[in-house]
Amino acid sequence: MYNEAIIEEAQKYVMNTYGRFPMVPVRGEGCWLWDADGTQYLDCVSGIAVCALGHADPRLQAVLKEQAENLWHCSNLYWIPNQAALAKKLVEISGMGKAFFCNSGAEANEAAIKLVRKYFYRRNRPEKYEIIVFNHSFHGRTLAALTATGQKKYQEGFAPLPAGFVYAEYNDLDSVRALINEHTAAILAEPIQGESGIHPADPDFLAGLRALCDENELLLVFDEVQCGMGRTGDFFAWQGYGVRPDIVTMAKALAGGFPIGAMIASDEAAGGFAPGDHASTFGGNPLATAVACAVVDIIGEPEFLERVKARGEGLAGALSAIRDPRITAVRGRGLMVGIQFDREIKDLIAICMENGLLVVGAGPNVLRLVPPLTILPAEIGTAVSILKTSLEAWVTV
Repeated sequence: MYNEAIIEEAQKYVMNTYGRFPMVPVRGEGCWLWDADGTQYLDCVSGIAVCALGHADPRLQAVLKEQAENLWHCSNLYWIPNQAALAKKLVEISGMGKAFFCNSGAEANEAAIKLVRKYFYRRNRPEKYEIIVFNHSFHGRTLAALTATGQKKYQEGFAPLPAGFVYAEYNDLDSVRALINEHTAAILAEPIQGESGIHPADPDFLAGLRALCDENELLLVFDEVQCGMGRTGDFFAWQGYGVRPDIVTMAKALAGGFPIGAMIASDEAAGGFAPGDHASTFGGNPLATAVACAVVDIIGEPEFLERVKARGEGLAGALSAIRDPRITAVRGRGLMVGIQFDREIKDLIAICMENGLLVVGAGPNVLRLVPPLTILPAEIGTAVSILKTSLEAWVTV
C-alpha cells in the first residue's frame, strides 16, 4: 500500500529516466533491505556495487555524524584535511602519485580523459589526443564518458558525439595494436567489464596493454569504478593482475554509499594538470572524504580482502553447482559474479525479488550478483537457495 502511493507520487514528479522495479526501500541493515510495506529482501545488488560495507554500517554512521557536527563544505579553494588524508591512503595503497576527487564514476572518467589530453598538450604533443576504448565497455553517462562506452544503445540519440575515441575488441591485443597511430594518446579499459556481462580481462591481455603503452609512449588508464575497492578480493582489481596503470578511476564503493569519485595517477601523469585545468565544486568535501577514509581503512585490511576472496569463491562455487540447462556460464572475480543464461532474464530478476532476493542484470542475459563485501557465508547460502527456488518458478519457452 505504501509502496504504491510513493511510486505514484514519484511517477508524477520525477523524470522518467530509469526502468524501476516496483519496490521502495526505506531501511537497511547489513545485507538486508526493507521496503515501505515492511517486506524484507536479501540485497545482492548493494546499490550496484556501492554499499561495500552493507547498509547503515555503525562505523560509517559514527564518522559521518561526527563530521556533520563540525564542517560539511568549504570549497577546494582551501586545503581540506580529510581530503589530504584520503589521498595519502589511496596513493600508498596503489603506489601511485596524486589524487583528484569528484562526485561520481562518470566524473572520474571525464577527469581521466581530460588529464590524458592535457598531459600530451603540456609535452608539446597536441596531436596525441585519441583514446583507444573497447566494445561492450561502460564508462558513464556524461557525453565524453558515454562516447568512450563501447555500446551503441547508450549513445543513440546523443549525436554528435565528441571526437577522439576508437574501439577495439576486449581481450584481443591485435585489435588494439592495429589502432595505434600518431594520434593515439592512451588506452582506457576496465579490468573487468561489468555492465556488459561481467567479463574479466585475460592476464596476458592487461600485461599486453601495459607493454603497448610503454612501447608507444601512451598512458594506460583503468576504470575501476565498479570492480575496484575490494570487490575482487584485491583493493584494486589491477593488483590481482600485477599490471599497474598510469591512471585509475574509482567511485561507487569508495565511501560506502556517500557520493564520491576519485582519480589517482602516477606523479608523471598527474603533472598534466595545473591549477585551473580541472575542478569540482563538491569533489572531496569534508563529509565525503571523512566517510571514505573510514571505508578505505576497513577494506584495506588484508584480512578483510582475504575474506572477500574466500566468500567470492564460495559464491561462485555454489552458483556453478546449480544444474539448470539455461545457464551457460558463471564468471567473475571475488564478489563480482555473473551468471550467463541462454535467454533474457528480466522475468527471473522479478521472480527473485518476489522471493526476497535482489539481483540485477548485466546486459540482457547475465544475472549479476554484487552483494556487500561483508556478506556472511550463511547469507550466501540463503541467496543461492532463493535463486534455485526462483529458477524453478521461472517458466520459459
